[in-house]
Amino acid sequence: MSTEDTIQKLHNLNDPSHVEFDPTISQFWDTPLLRAKLPAPIQKYVLTPYINWAKGIVRYQTDVVMVTHLILYFTTIVPSAAFLYYRFSYLHGALHWLMQGFYCGAFTLMKHQHIHMNGVLNSKLYLFDTLFPYLLDPMHGHTWNSYYYHHIKHHHVEGNGGDDLSTTMYYDRDSIPDFLTYVGRFILFIWLELPLYFWRKGQFKYAVKCAFWEVGSYVAIYMLYNYVNARATTFVFILPLSVMRLGLMVGNWGQHAFVDPADPDSDYLSSITLIDVPSNRFSFNDGYHTSHHLNPRRHWRDHPVAFLKQKDLYAKEDALVFRNVDYIFITVNLLRKNYEFLAKCMIPIGDQVNWTMEERMEVLRRRTRKFPKPSSKKSE
Repeated sequence: MSTEDTIQKLHNLNDPSHVEFDPTISQFWDTPLLRAKLPAPIQKYVLTPYINWAKGIVRYQTDVVMVTHLILYFTTIVPSAAFLYYRFSYLHGALHWLMQGFYCGAFTLMKHQHIHMNGVLNSKLYLFDTLFPYLLDPMHGHTWNSYYYHHIKHHHVEGNGGDDLSTTMYYDRDSIPDFLTYVGRFILFIWLELPLYFWRKGQFKYAVKCAFWEVGSYVAIYMLYNYVNARATTFVFILPLSVMRLGLMVGNWGQHAFVDPADPDSDYLSSITLIDVPSNRFSFNDGYHTSHHLNPRRHWRDHPVAFLKQKDLYAKEDALVFRNVDYIFITVNLLRKNYEFLAKCMIPIGDQVNWTMEERMEVLRRRTRKFPKPSSKKSE
């Protein structure tokens, strides 16, 4: 199939008015597979009615999977958490934490869609769409509204630049000490640094709001720990929060590991694209990070189409594309200085097709070097 035919096919799959329209129901099984494998009565009386009902309540008809996720969370992690507070056991606590760890990636990227697209459900369910994050976010390791203020109002404004509190520019991305400093700074100080960032920028409303919600989350956890059930609070809220903060920084390190010193402000040269990775199937095409930075409001199902349409521009801009390696393992292999593995995972585009393996490795090394901070430049 030609590129043009592939683009048209993807358009058809995303277009609710087209006969080939194919909503995403589950991230584990594609809709055609479900239709082919499920018994006819289940298709007729369960699958089809569910799809039709869910399409009527989601913001985008492609996103039946959002309803699937909400049903999953409200029937598993919510009652599990409630029961831990009612009757705690360490076995249940450990299993609950494992379940949360399994859910957290997909939930975070559903949340990512939620904050970028003003919700995942249609306007008739505005109240529920607005309120459910206040219950589910802390159970998956997010403090109230912190992801919105850090990601939307901060990260996408600064774009991994010098004023981005989670920028990778000032660290050697293959250095374990630098990585630990990066993660430690975020975990220990983001609660203070983000409000101060907004204050310095004159955005006093955001400074007050993000401080209120961040500190309010900690106060709520403290109250639950001290006055309700310390052990349940540890497994339901504290451990997920700790792991999520670590995971967010591990992921961001990989997403923005390769920054070209020739043009660090370019979205093509400060972020990467991953294909054939779990992040795309299970986390709403999170691998298309360059596409996301180029258009933060692009719907998750439109990223592959946008990438194919712009692949010549990606090549011209010398963007980096990888396959079969996800962000976590990019971070891990960088910290192991395993550039040979990363070079083998590269998909060369444009002039990159002429690079030898050694040249690929050298480019990757060069793009992971730390930038001098502005203050140090002035002192020189």
